[in-house]
Amino acid sequence: MRDEEDAVAGTDDTVADDDALFVLTAVLLTPAQFPSVLGDDYVAACRTLALEPYEEGYGLVLGQDGNGARWTVVVEDVSLVAVAIAAWDCGMDYDLSPDDRSVVCALPGWPLAVAVAAPGVPAPHDPLPDPEAEGVGPAPLTPPDTDAWGPAQRRLGADEIAARWATWREQIADSEFTRPGETVREEAATVGAGSAGPGGVREPASDAGAAAEDSGASSGNAQSGQHPGVRRVLEEARAYTQCPPPPGRVRSAFASDDARTLRADGPGWSLVARTDDIAFILLDETPGEIHTVGRGPELPGLLKALDELTVRPA
Repeated sequence: MRDEEDAVAGTDDTVADDDALFVLTAVLLTPAQFPSVLGDDYVAACRTLALEPYEEGYGLVLGQDGNGARWTVVVEDVSLVAVAIAAWDCGMDYDLSPDDRSVVCALPGWPLAVAVAAPGVPAPHDPLPDPEAEGVGPAPLTPPDTDAWGPAQRRLGADEIAARWATWREQIADSEFTRPGETVREEAATVGAGSAGPGGVREPASDAGAAAEDSGASSGNAQSGQHPGVRRVLEEARAYTQCPPPPGRVRSAFASDDARTLRADGPGWSLVARTDDIAFILLDETPGEIHTVGRGPELPGLLKALDELTVRPA
């Protein structure tokens, strides 16, 4: 999925009530692929937008009307939106014009930050309340507040690591957390040094962080130096393999060769891993820190089991 802050200029489209919508960008909202800033899983993301979590999912088309007001048009034609996103990502023009019959609803506001505006119309602003709604219409959608560390920023941080795995991974040398005779080591890297990255997450500095005390195996076996939140995350992730979580709580994307990139979330935590490598963990309780779990005898099996739970993008 494209970065939620990247917007692609599209052509105008006609939606419900014959209002012209100047399309700026679009995202998918499906069990396999959704803006994780909206929630820990697909069901939670749909709840944020007051939508039913149908298995087929939705496409979200973000744009402005002729008065400059922000609108999010929810459509059922997921394939059309997916094709448009793929074309835009390749630098190609694509006229995203969903059929009126596929429109589920038009919600005021934008649930995600959009960096550009439609030319020739007033600056983006929330639409005026519908007088026929008599004050009971939906409040305009707004992007989650990511100025302070919390669930939304934590998930954006995990998205950043997943999208730029090589950049983050090269900051962690295997020798820093695996020594002869050891199988696993856990680190904590502080996010804060270096230049700012997307979503308020900063790029890794040259010193990715000091190593903590040796941890136990990836199953969560504790030794004194391991942060208790890391042990909890590994235990909860393993519990997912016994009792499957809501759709989208664990997602999988192509990495390289036979490897997959995993994204998993839970109450207060996010995990990013490659099935052939290590895992990064972000916690609400440790603002700005990235905990790194080395590859040991049990981590590969856990990641493989998590990957088997996922719904793959179409």
